[in-house]
Amino acid sequence: MPRLVWLNGQVMPLENATTSVADHAHLYGDGLFEGIRIYDRKVFKLDEHLRRLYHGISYLGYEMHIGFDELRATVLDVCRQADIEAGYIRLNVTRGTGLGLDPKNINRTPNVMVMVSTLSLYPEDAYEIGLHVVTCSLKVIPADVLDPRVKCIGRYASNILAKQEANRAGAGEGLMLNQQGHIAECTGDNVFLVNGRHIRTPHPASGILQGITRDTVIMLAREAGYTVEETFLTPYDVFSADEAFLTGTAAEVIAMVSLDSKKIGCGTPGEVTLDLMGRFRAHTATGVPF
Repeated sequence: MPRLVWLNGQVMPLENATTSVADHAHLYGDGLFEGIRIYDRKVFKLDEHLRRLYHGISYLGYEMHIGFDELRATVLDVCRQADIEAGYIRLNVTRGTGLGLDPKNINRTPNVMVMVSTLSLYPEDAYEIGLHVVTCSLKVIPADVLDPRVKCIGRYASNILAKQEANRAGAGEGLMLNQQGHIAECTGDNVFLVNGRHIRTPHPASGILQGITRDTVIMLAREAGYTVEETFLTPYDVFSADEAFLTGTAAEVIAMVSLDSKKIGCGTPGEVTLDLMGRFRAHTATGVPF
């Protein structure tokens, strides 16, 4: 459960945090978010998450009243006040408050929230045995409709529908394709395929969110001597891979051991996956202390 919320300059328990029912995020999904991890009293990749957030603020034309450095300091201060060793930060920014789609007719002062919580996306044994994944019928939103680099609250309706489809199939995750039939991403994670020491992941033009954990794993893999290729992939490539894994802020690095009930490789977490899982967990020590 969330421990503490900072909302528009005030720190309070979650149950005391309220925003207007006319907030544009409530009415139209007109908001941005970032999920950030805390490891050993350090905020992991804080600056990278904030840069992506401010890119979204610029893209959507929000009249943000808090600068990068001030929001960065606020996040660290809320973590200190929450006195948390490990957990999750949810950072939300909405356009403002008012009824009607037209931004010029509303109060355009963004509502800004920093929530510090604990987090457990998958049970620990899932990291030992891997995830069973199904291909979802729902496609990702095309990049020419909405820039996938922008973590807009409204766009995640499609991810939620795909996640429900995976749940109905009894799967741990759902794989989403783009309109061309190429692999894009899972409902909340990026996808990697492994053949020998060669790693492939969907090209940004596939319509993916270029995840911060994804970028980190690519860096760590190259440092370890693996080759990494961003390319266009199909479900066939999954079945011809030696192993596969997913990455995400909440998921970290986790094996994908089957797709649509067909084993990937040996059907267990592979050697490369386990190696990168360990390298990633060691790298989390590089976060910003608070």
